[in-house]
Amino acid sequence: MRAASAAILVLAALAAPSAVHAQALVADLSSHLVAITTGFTGTDVLLFGAVEGTGDVVVVVRGPDERVTVRRKAKVAGIYVNTKEMTFAKTPAFYAVAASRELGKIAPAAELARQEIGTGYLRLEPEVARDPAQVAEFRAALMRNKQNEGLYGDTVSRVVFLGARLFRVNVYFPSNVPVGAYQVEVFLFRDGAVAGAQTTPLIISKVGASADIFDFAHRYAAYYGLIVILLALAAGWLAEAIFRRV
Repeated sequence: MRAASAAILVLAALAAPSAVHAQALVADLSSHLVAITTGFTGTDVLLFGAVEGTGDVVVVVRGPDERVTVRRKAKVAGIYVNTKEMTFAKTPAFYAVAASRELGKIAPAAELARQEIGTGYLRLEPEVARDPAQVAEFRAALMRNKQNEGLYGDTVSRVVFLGARLFRVNVYFPSNVPVGAYQVEVFLFRDGAVAGAQTTPLIISKVGASADIFDFAHRYAAYYGLIVILLALAAGWLAEAIFRRV
């Protein structure tokens, strides 16, 4: 019902003459909050909207920004150890793109780079200036790590048009999605240029018991670590006691 009500508002906004002249694109989410509970296994969030006139729609979901350190391991004296590292600032913890057509057919590379549309166009800069070839190598490793974790989409999802004006796309968030504030950017492209854009906020937050544990672990890391060790010792002692009786 909530998604249907929002869809009605989107259509009403475009139906009003003043709204049509004010903006060519209207979009919204089925929910602006993703609640992570103890049994959270991932979820889809529906993005839907409408456009005035023709064009292509591109959706970019990103956030929150974080510092990411990429390390390279090498074998030293028969043991693999970290030998080099590079830290990237303001790296999106999650990044996904959806589009109504192939990105290369929607806009030129320069425009995609300006809007940071596509993982190849993300502006990821190291905190300390390094040789460009080395930066490219560590950047590629960062991308692989994020894609292996399911946090960066390795493909562009499809924005589906329902008729000439309405569109929709499901954005999937995996079970390991980081908490925080996200931005959902929706672009309308015409003739390779941005004809309209809208940014919608999205919050991903832990709730219930998992939120309490998460908060305690971050506020009292030392105590949390001690409790985990004690629980592991207790579990081992209990298992040993059971096997002795058997």
